Amino acid sequence: MQGASSNLKKLPASFYATSSGNEPVREWLLNLDDEDRRTVGQDIATAEFGWPVGMPLCRSLGKGLWEIRSNISHGRIARVVFAVVEERMVLLHSFMKKTQKTPKPDLGLAEKRKKEIAP
Repeated sequence: MQGASSNLKKLPASFYATSSGNEPVREWLLNLDDEDRRTVGQDIATAEFGWPVGMPLCRSLGKGLWEIRSNISHGRIARVVFAVVEERMVLLHSFMKKTQKTPKPDLGLAEKRKKEIAP
């Protein structure tokens, strides 16, 4: 039996892994400072426990992709893009947002990774 806390999650998160076993979102998170990592982690947890969650935390990007929107230190904006696959939140891609629109390369990479795990 799984731990009680995991049973309360409506949409448990997991990391997308490349064919070589790298987990790009986990690696990105580990490169953030402690405060920013805690903020993004809390935002992911809010989505896990409260799904479905709307704005301002989560927004649909279309094509089955969603973003978690985190405001971190120094006025920066972090995004974690995920897809819902088999009742799990699969964290596909993450980046620092610098423009109003989600950059096409970031969206394209998330779409590519989603197709790998959920054709």
